[in-house]
Amino acid sequence: MNTPCKHPKVRVVAREEDTEFVECQECGEVFDSNEFRDMAIEETADKDEEG
Repeated sequence: MNTPCKHPKVRVVAREEDTEFVECQECGEVFDSNEFRDMAIEETADKDEEG
């Protein structure tokens, strides 16, 4: 099974007005930096619920 990438290393690839787009250095996925922050928040919340 392939585990989903946690995007440990990202770099900014584009900026448009108030939006930044980042690319994961591991898997190559490009997404809105706000989505990346949301992923991190969800991951932290999941860990809190497990603990």
